[in-house]
Order: sequence, then structure tokens, then C-alpha cells
Amino acid sequence: MIDPSGLRVTVMGLGRFGGGLGVTRWLLERGARVTVTDLAPAEKLGGSVAALGEWASSGRLTLRLGGHEAGDFSEADLVVANPAVPRPWENVYLEAARRAGVAITTEIGLVVERLPSRSRVVGVTGSAGKSTTVSMIGHALGALGVDHRVGGNIGGSLLAGLERVTAETVVVLELSSFQLWWLGRDAWSPGVAVVTSFSENHADWHGGLAGYLKSKAEVCRSQRAGDSLVLAEGVEGFEGAAGVRVLRARGIGEEAFAGLSHLPGAAMRSNAVCAAMAVECVSGIGVEETLGTLGSFSALEHRMELVCERGGVRFINDSKCTTPRGARMAVETLGVSKVHLIAGGYDKELDLSPISSLVGDVAGLYTIGQTGDAIAELAGGGVERCGRLEEAVRRAAARAKAGEIVLLSPGHASWDQFENYEARGALFRELVKGEWEWVNR
Repeated sequence: MIDPSGLRVTVMGLGRFGGGLGVTRWLLERGARVTVTDLAPAEKLGGSVAALGEWASSGRLTLRLGGHEAGDFSEADLVVANPAVPRPWENVYLEAARRAGVAITTEIGLVVERLPSRSRVVGVTGSAGKSTTVSMIGHALGALGVDHRVGGNIGGSLLAGLERVTAETVVVLELSSFQLWWLGRDAWSPGVAVVTSFSENHADWHGGLAGYLKSKAEVCRSQRAGDSLVLAEGVEGFEGAAGVRVLRARGIGEEAFAGLSHLPGAAMRSNAVCAAMAVECVSGIGVEETLGTLGSFSALEHRMELVCERGGVRFINDSKCTTPRGARMAVETLGVSKVHLIAGGYDKELDLSPISSLVGDVAGLYTIGQTGDAIAELAGGGVERCGRLEEAVRRAAARAKAGEIVLLSPGHASWDQFENYEARGALFRELVKGEWEWVNR
């Protein structure tokens, strides 16, 4: 276990939204001398920089913003890399650290090496549904009176509260493929692994589908006899190690879902079953009892979120959906023929056919962003090219009839037009709740 006291530590990536804040504070509080380096200049990191103001006069914090310097990596004792840094195996700065024999880790790596019991860790991954499933697990454990902590990719550093984690605490981690790539270097997997879904994503980061699957599979690759692996129905490519119990999230009767009508569609039900099975693995409490606690669970923002209903038309915000396959699943969940789909965004070099092939089946398809034209061309007609979200919402709202749905499920990241998926979803909410004149209302 790494003791940061007195070490020269370089934190690679502060982030506009403070992704590196938690680990930086934790390191400083434990006596490390920390250099925070980020490609973005200070003016784009204003909030994150301001949050470190208390340490400005300590003499132990250096900010290197607007670019990286190789010496900060090769001359450090430890590098803490932001897991979102693409293709870390070929990054020149990380390579400088490796050549100099400097240890490299991530915030999630520092967390898991300090957890008292790997068997009490639930690690959840998936191309879609992982945040919702993690939140369901946390909600259920709280309702059932089980001591637990939730963290990882869902946000919020667990480092600051590790002293409150005991051998009996259930730790629930959302694990991205980026985080899993790094954890795989340490041959670490949680005692209970959950895979909610798998479809092509992050080809730009992983160098293709095979690399993406390999990273995702790290969630169970280093499990041991007696551990558990929960797979949503239809998930392939993940195998339990010798002695690992493999559970499929299926075979649950309709009666178990009584009181869960506020969680729409097959995908949400699958997430609920995965969550309930994970809870059973760590607590022994049965699946149906756990599902019963989800009657008071509220869907997360930007994840199949019902924003409002106007004139019998429902407007649903699924801005968190960043894969074409995920967008198609959302449409199928709601009933294909009833959906006016708004899709498109940042080009991650993914197969667009899951979206383009919906033309003629959905009530309408409206494209936005960088990939909008490519989706329309692949579809061969019948697509409304809107470019901007404002225009797409205007057209979809004008065409939709009572009983139909206007769905923002972009199937892409947001970075071509928005800072993040939250900003995209917030604009959608603002537009559909706006005071403009709604056609046929």
C-alpha cells in the first residue's frame, strides 16, 4: 500500500468538474508534495482551481496548467493518472514516468488497495445502466439497513471517508472501462461483479471493440473462488473464473415488479434485477424483498427521465445514453412506433446502424451534432437533419401526437456541442418546459 507522506506526487488531470480534486486534497492532507498538471489552462479550470485555494500557501502544491511537462512525470515518486486519459499505454508523459521507474496509479487504485474486505465490494460496469444499477443497489442497501458506501465513476471520492469503512461495510463502485483498464494492471476485481450491458463504445480510447471488451472483462478476470458474477440477460463475452458463481438476471416473475411501474421498460427492469441479485450476494436478502424496496427509488437525472407531458405527449430525457445500441434499446423499451427520437453527437467512430436502421419504424428520427449527417446518409432518407437540439425539439414537438413520446437518447457523447451530457439534458428540459407556442396543443 502506497504511503503518500513526503512523496513527490504528480496528479495528471484536475478536470473542469474537479475529477482530480478529491485525490489531490487527500494527498496533501497526508503530507505529499503535489504537482497538479492539466492540458486545460487555468481560466477553463476556474472552479476546480479555486477549490484548492486553501492549499495555495502551503508550499506543497504546484499547479502546472495549460500543458504537461515530462519532468513532472519522470522526476516524481508517484503519478496519479486521470483514468479518462486516452490510450495510456502510448501516452508520452506516462511513458516518461514508466521509463524512469515511477509508480503510476489512479484514484480508484488508491481506494481499492485500502478497502478492508474485497469480498464486500460490489463493482458494477456496463455500456449502459451502470449508474442506475449502482444507485439502485445503494438505495436498497439503505432501505434494508445495511451499512454501505457508494462511489467510483458515479462521482464523489471515497478516499476522504475510508476511515469509516469497516470489514462489514458494503462498498458499491461504478467502474468505467477506463478505470477497469487500470485496475487490470493490478489484477484486481471486486468480490461481486455486475455487468449491466455490453455494446460497442469508446473505440477512440481503447483502439477498437476488442480492447473495450478486454477492459470491461477486468471486472471479473481476477475474481476468486467464492466470488459472484451477475450478468444481465443477453450479455456475452464475460466468463467467471474457477469457483465463481455466475448468475443471470432473468427468470423473475411479473409479481416481483408490482409497485415498480415508475421504472419504465425492459432495460430498467434488468437493472433492477441485477441490483437485487448483487444485494443478495452481499447480504443474503432475497431478490424479491430487495425489489420491493425500489418502489421508492427515483430514476436518475438524464437517464430515461420523464420531464413532462404536454397534450398527451411525453418528453423523456435520456441524455446519458452515449452509444447507438443504447439509444436503440431505449426506443425499443418505450415502443418503437410511438417514439420521436432525437439522436447524434460527438463522433467516437461507432457503428451508427442501430440508430439509422430505426427509420421507418419510429414515428420520427431527428439528428443533431457531429454525426447527424452520417446517420441520415446511412438511413437513406426519412430523417430530419436538425443540427442543433433546439431545432430537433421544435420539429419533434410539432409532429408528435397524443400517446407518442419525444425522446432525447443521443447515442453519442456530447462534446461536439456541449460540455457534458448533463448540459445537453438540461437544455432539453429547458426547451420542453419552455413557454413557446406548441403546435397542435
